[in-house]
Amino acid sequence: MSSGKQKVAVVTGSSSGIGRSCAVMLAEAGYTLGITWSSDEEGAQETARMVESRGQQAQVRQVNLADPQAGAQQLAQLINSLGRIDVLVSNAGVMTKADFLDVTFEDWRKVFNVDVDGAFLCGQIAARHMVDQGDGGRIINITSVHEHTPLPDATAYTAAKHALGGLTKSMALSLLPHHILVNAVAPGAIATAMNDMKDDQQGRRMPEIPIGRPGDTREVASLVAWLCSEWATYTTGQSFIVDGGFMLANPQFKGYHS
Repeated sequence: MSSGKQKVAVVTGSSSGIGRSCAVMLAEAGYTLGITWSSDEEGAQETARMVESRGQQAQVRQVNLADPQAGAQQLAQLINSLGRIDVLVSNAGVMTKADFLDVTFEDWRKVFNVDVDGAFLCGQIAARHMVDQGDGGRIINITSVHEHTPLPDATAYTAAKHALGGLTKSMALSLLPHHILVNAVAPGAIATAMNDMKDDQQGRRMPEIPIGRPGDTREVASLVAWLCSEWATYTTGQSFIVDGGFMLANPQFKGYHS
């Protein structure tokens, strides 16, 4: 990690939900933030205001990974504007629901474009900057519990999250000589729009989850912030599950995904 320089983190898909909470917690840890959005510019600007209220600078840029190569170039422009990058949180993601016999190739590619190809290209660009800087760095890929177990009726999403988990491990081995640590965080049923829940549903009961409730985005972001800290220097290539015990009890439950 950089020493004596202002630390810079970029969080893709940080206009709401887990990405927004990651950006805010990294700001609280002293990072300047690059905030990206695909379709919700207003949400991204609100995230930037939250970062700035923590005393840190923020830059906002559209990074639309539906076209992975074009989106990656947008990320490269953001990094150049920020002047450096110490942390990349690859949080941008999409999902579709369809069983194996019903999923179209168009939907399959739509999910893989963002969830796998986009994460690969953005990670490669960020890592090359980190190598050139010579200070090491951190890359955190936000996967899902479905990196580890299938989500019924969501073949493309399950396959993409498994692929991103494998990519995380490969990146970790490849980048270790450059002192770049790469890990995955795998959320369960977190209160986000993707799960058809608002982010203020701590009181909601979910008896099918052992802990009995959905997760808060900050319960994921706090782990991301730790992985970017000085105390996470002996951890790479791992996937950290944050799921309220879901994987222990009922991994095939159909009602929730992350």
